[in-house]
Amino acid sequence: MQDKKPADETPAGTDPTPAGAEPPPAAEDPADADRTPAAGSPDAGSPDAGAPAAAPCPMPPLFDWEFAADPYPAYAWLREHAPVRRTELPSGVEAWLVTRYADARQALADQRLSKNPGHHSERSAHGKGKVGIPGERSANLMTHLLNIDPPDHTRLRRLVSKAFTPARAAEFEPRVRELTDQLIDGFAARGEADLIHEFAFPLPIYAICDMLGVPAEDQDDFRDWAGMMLRHHKPGQPGPPRGGVGRAVKKMRNYLAELIHRKREKPGDDLISGLTRASDHGEQLTENEAAAMAFILLFAGFETTVNLIGNGTYALLRNPGQRAELTRAVEGGDDAALATAVEELLRYDGPVEMATWRFATEPLEIGGERIGEGDPVLVVLAAADRDPAKFDRPDVLDLGRRDNQHLGYGHGIHYCLGAPLARLEGRVALESLLRRLPDVRLAADPSELRWRGGLIMRGLRQLPVQFGAVGGAGTRRAESL
Repeated sequence: MQDKKPADETPAGTDPTPAGAEPPPAAEDPADADRTPAAGSPDAGSPDAGAPAAAPCPMPPLFDWEFAADPYPAYAWLREHAPVRRTELPSGVEAWLVTRYADARQALADQRLSKNPGHHSERSAHGKGKVGIPGERSANLMTHLLNIDPPDHTRLRRLVSKAFTPARAAEFEPRVRELTDQLIDGFAARGEADLIHEFAFPLPIYAICDMLGVPAEDQDDFRDWAGMMLRHHKPGQPGPPRGGVGRAVKKMRNYLAELIHRKREKPGDDLISGLTRASDHGEQLTENEAAAMAFILLFAGFETTVNLIGNGTYALLRNPGQRAELTRAVEGGDDAALATAVEELLRYDGPVEMATWRFATEPLEIGGERIGEGDPVLVVLAAADRDPAKFDRPDVLDLGRRDNQHLGYGHGIHYCLGAPLARLEGRVALESLLRRLPDVRLAADPSELRWRGGLIMRGLRQLPVQFGAVGGAGTRRAESL
C-alpha cells in the first residue's frame, strides 16, 4: 500500500479521487473451473447450516486507493445493506448513491430528477467545479444534453440526432479500422506497448476528430487538450499543471466556435457541418449550442471509448479462458459473438462508473429512502450491473451472456447518444488486437497498475503489454496519422 497523495484534478464528474494501487481481483472465468469466487461476492456461497450467524461486516471504505482499484466489494456491501445511501464525496458535496439495478433503472428514467445543476441545493458547488465538467461554465459550454431537461433536451436531442445517426457511425467503420491498424503498426515491431497511451487513448480522439470534421493538421492539438482534461500524459513524463483542465476546455471551446463559423460558411460532409445544417420546424442550433454539443460529443464519446478498450482488454488478459474463446470466434469471423462479448465487457467493468449528476426537483422516494428537493443523486452503473437480483453470477465474466440488459450507457431519455460509435470502436479495437497480437500478455504485475481518479469514469492510466514482435507493416509509425 502506498501513502495517499493529493488527488489529481479530473474531468467529467468530477470529484478527484486517488488512483488505485491494486487492480480488481481476477473474477472467476467460466472456462477455468478451478477458480473460486472471492469471499464476500454474491457467488461465494453461504456459511454451513447451523453455524452461528456472523456479525454484519463493516462497510468497506469509499474513495480510497483500494476502492479506486476495485470498487465492487464496496458496491456489493451497499447493495445489500444500504442500496440508497447519502454519502459525503471527497469534494465535500453530499449525494445519494443508488446501487441496485431496479432502483438505478427507475432513477435514470425519473424526470423528477433533473440534469440541470441549477436545481442543486448547493448551487455554488457547480461554480466551484464540484459537480459537472471543470471549466464548462466559464467556457460557456453549459447548453449540452448532459445539463438540460425537456423540453429543451427534447429539442436539442432531436436536432443533434438528425446529424449524429447510427447510420453515420456505421459508415465510419472503414476509417476506424484504418486508424486501428495504423496505431498497431506503430508498436507491433517492438514487441511491447502501453495500450492506453499508444492505442486506447489516440484511437477515439482521432476518430471523433475525423467525424466532427477537424482538419488533420489540428488533430494533435485536440489530442493534447483531451490529454490535459484527463490528466493523461506519456509514461515517465510529468503530468499537466494544476488548472490545466479549465484552460484546455477553454482552448477547445474557442477552437470549436471558430470551426463552426467556418463550417457555416463552407459546409462539408462531417458532423459539425451536419449540426449547423440540422433544423426542426425551421429551428436550428445556435452557435453556442452547436459548440457545446460538439464539445460534449467529443469529450464524452472520447473518454468512454478509451475506458471501454482499456478495461475490456484488461478483463480479457485476466480471464484467459474467455479470451481464448473470443479469439477463436474472431478467427472464425463470428461477428455476433464479438458483439455479445462487447456487451458483457460493458457490464462487467464498464467505462462509466456512475451516471452524470441528477438533482431532485421535488421530494421523492428511491428504494425506500426519502430524497429531499435539491439533493444530488448519483446512479452507480457499475454497482447496478453487478446486481445478483438481475444478473446470474454477476462477478463472473461470461462473454456469451444472453439477455444482457446492462446499464453501461444509461437508460431513458438521457441514454448515451454516442453509444453506437463507442460500440463500433470498441468492437473493432478488440478484434484487431486479438487478430494481430494473439499472444498479447500483461507486462506488469497487476498490483502495479493505476486507475484514474474521478467519480463518473472508470479507466486505467496505463496497460503495459508484451507480445511476439510483428515485422513488415509494423515499421510504420503511428505519427503518420
